[in-house]
Parts: sequence; structure tokens; C-alpha cells
Amino acid sequence: MECDEKLVRFRQAHLNPFNKQPGQGQHDQEAGDDLSCRDSLLGLSHGDPGFQCSERVMDLGLAEDHFSRPVLRQAIEECKQVILELPEHSERQKDAVVRLIHLRLKLQELKDPSEDEPNIRVLLEHRFYKEKSKSVKQTCDKCNAIIWGLIQTWYTCTGCYYRCHSKCLNLITKPCVRSKVSHQAEYELSICPETGLDSQDYRCAECRAPISLRGVPSEARQCDYTGLYYCGNCHWNDLAIIPARVIHNWDFEPRKVSRCSMRYLALMVSRPVLKLREINPLLFNYVEELVEIRKLRQDILLMKPYFITCKEAMEARLLLQLQDRQHFVENDEMYSLQDLVDIQAGRLSCSLTEIHTLFAKHIKLDCERCQAKGFVCELCKEGDVLFPFDSHTSVCTDCSAVFHRDCYYDNSTTCPRCARLSLRKQSLFRGPSAEEQA
Repeated sequence: MECDEKLVRFRQAHLNPFNKQPGQGQHDQEAGDDLSCRDSLLGLSHGDPGFQCSERVMDLGLAEDHFSRPVLRQAIEECKQVILELPEHSERQKDAVVRLIHLRLKLQELKDPSEDEPNIRVLLEHRFYKEKSKSVKQTCDKCNAIIWGLIQTWYTCTGCYYRCHSKCLNLITKPCVRSKVSHQAEYELSICPETGLDSQDYRCAECRAPISLRGVPSEARQCDYTGLYYCGNCHWNDLAIIPARVIHNWDFEPRKVSRCSMRYLALMVSRPVLKLREINPLLFNYVEELVEIRKLRQDILLMKPYFITCKEAMEARLLLQLQDRQHFVENDEMYSLQDLVDIQAGRLSCSLTEIHTLFAKHIKLDCERCQAKGFVCELCKEGDVLFPFDSHTSVCTDCSAVFHRDCYYDNSTTCPRCARLSLRKQSLFRGPSAEEQA
């Protein structure tokens, strides 16, 4: 209560508690009050000759909201001086450093108010939303400084997850990479296509800041994906798997890339844009797992017509087992970078085999309607009901009839079903002509 009354007197008299020196407090009662308020800001107690910090007094500065920015700046300078005077590595010096941090955060809070900031900002195709989290510590992608969520306003782009302070929004010069992914979803398939610093005029490829390999005025850092050079603010030595190295060398070692490339690769990782048969068909000769995955995908495509026409399968939503890899039920040629990463790690083979087994079980055992759509080998007319995805069968490319593989390749005649369909077509053409002659 006594301290509160003193602070009220200072506000009424418009006195600055830092105008007077501590030594003058012995002759002037108001100077003693000034010293008490200064100690409240600094969190120090003069009752102790070593300026020992007091937790009760330390909390007072943060609890009071009437301190203006000039007063806080003066308090910060005073706290710096006290830190220099205290013994090095002592507990009192550590407490003073903590107090200095609190004062600086209080000053920053006054500089960066968040009450009037809009919730949505649209800039250069970025769609920024104001973050509500106060406990997560992030790094600003523009100024490379820490975002103190407790006292600073910050935004995140919902498209490319670009994060920045509210004060850095108007300084952004790079468009959102989500638009590039939407309009031009393709990878750079040349391994580190370097052209040299001279082609960039010795400037950063993104912000155009001067750079050089000697680090003067700024270090030039190469992006392994684009082959271009960037400054330290645009290239944080992030690591990412390079698609070109995977396709040509089956190399999954992460390499250093720029921030822009990092966000682009993160958005592209699950998009099926890689047609391996055209880009590198020899890869299937050297990677056995790719051959296995291709066979499983071909079988799933052969199972798809059964599920589309099966009421029970539609109710059970069996095809949603592959909702994370929708392209697996559309074709067997396109791959995403995530598919190749999972193939290398052995995860995709296991999960796809389980799904294949579940699909086959429904068609061959659980569902009578799907069983009725099976085939009997018309060449030997023996054995069980055949399905086109069985490993020991062959399918006629013209009529899709299913036969035992050995029967199909041993028989030199044409497919019986194709011959029957051909005779039926001929009879249909002959029927009208015979009636006209009669």
C-alpha cells in the first residue's frame, strides 16, 4: 500500500523517478520516493548492499500498466548498468538479466500492439490469418527473427505456411508458392542445374541482395534443387529430398535448399506428377520394390470394376482405403515423391499388400455377387473360378476373358471368346441381308 501511494503521488506531480540520483534521497523525501519507484522497475532492493533482487518488487513493474516508453527505456539503461556493476556469474546478476528481459518485452509490447490488427490479410496471393497461439515460438520468414507469440502479432499463410510478424507483412516480395503449385505442378528434373553467380549478377535469386562466395557482403548459399544462389535470409540451410536425385540416382539423401524451394517441395510431395516409365524406364530394372508396387497397383485397377458395381463394397467404402493415394485407383503410371520415399523405406509395400489382401478377400470369399463375376478357363474348362488379378492367370487384351496362364500360352489358336463374339457379329450382319433377298 505504501508503494502504491508513492506511485500515485508521482503520477499526480508528473515526476520522472529517474531524474534524481540515489545519493540525494538522504536529503529529500521525494528523491527517496523516486528511488523506490526506480527500484520497483529494476526489481532491486537497496536494503541489501549487493543490490539483491526481490521477487515481490520484480513483479510490480509487470503488474503496472502506467509506465510509458521513455520510462521503460530509462529503466532498461539503469538495469544494464546494474548488471555491469554486479559480480559476474552471480545469482544477483542472473536475476537482473531476467528483469532486463522482462523490461524489454514490456517495451516491445507497447511498440507492437495487436488489438487493431485484422484477422485476414491478402498480399501477393498469400492469404494470411492472424495466429491465436501465444505459447509457440516461431521464426519470421522475412526478417529471420524470433516471433514472441505472447506479446507480438504474427500471421501464417494458409497456402504455403509462410510465417511473419505483422510489421513484416508489407515488406514481403515473394508471391505464394501455392499459386505455382496450382498452375504449374512440375518438378525440376535436372540435378542441381547451376548456372553460376555471374548469371545472377552476384545477387540473391530471391531478394536481390548482394552476395559472394567469400561471404562479403553476404554469404552465397546454393540451393540443390534450383541450382541458384541465395543470401542467408532466404536460405536457412534447410534439408529436403531432391526429386531429380531420386528419379535418376535413387538417392534419398536430404540436401540443402532455400526457403522458397523448401515450401514448394513440401506442397508438391504428395502430388502424383512423376511418370517414371517416361522419365527413367530403366529404374524398374534396378529397383525390385517398384516392380512389386506396379503389380499391386495393376491388380487394384482390375478390382475397381467389381467394387463400383457391388452394393456391399460401396456401403463398406472399400475404395476409401486408398483415399490418401487416390491416383492408385486411377492409373498405374503416376507416382508422387512421397510414394517413392515410402517405397524406399518399405512402408508402401506393406500397406499396399494389406489393402490388396482385403480387396481380394471381399471379391473371392465375402461377396457372392462379386464371385458370380468370375471366369472359367474356356481352354481347359477345369479348376476354380478365375479372376483377372490372380497371379496364375492371363487376360485377353481384346475381350478381357481370363484363362490359366499355362493354357493361354500353350494354346496357339485364338481366344475362344473372341471367336464366339466374332461369329455373333457376322450373324447379325448376315441376318438383315438374307431378309432383304427373300
